[in-house]
Amino acid sequence: MSPTFSLINKTKGRLPRLPFIVMKDTVLGKKYTLSLAIVSKKVVQKLNKEYRQKDKPTDILSFSLSQTEGEIFINPESAKIKAKEFKRTYTNYIAFLFIHGLYHLKGFDHGEEMEKLEKKTRARFEI
Repeated sequence: MSPTFSLINKTKGRLPRLPFIVMKDTVLGKKYTLSLAIVSKKVVQKLNKEYRQKDKPTDILSFSLSQTEGEIFINPESAKIKAKEFKRTYTNYIAFLFIHGLYHLKGFDHGEEMEKLEKKTRARFEI
């Protein structure tokens, strides 16, 4: 692993093999410390309610802890449903979500500029 990246899977499901560390380093830099947690629908719903006042599960949440540290939570159950809705494979959608979360941690809000950067990054990783 990397001293600036940790991944914990709190579910029984298998996570797709993706270059998470390289993606993180590409968007946030090698010195940025990131924790990626794969969590259940119940856990992500609790976090979403507590921090965003939305009492429903979501596929991803990202939290900036400082300028150089952050956390991303991905719920694979919700991601599988969304992947089908967007006509993407599960692996492709997890990569899409991860990149999306990275740009939020970098300080971007939804919009044209963020979408352009995400698209460029996905192209780099052929996603």
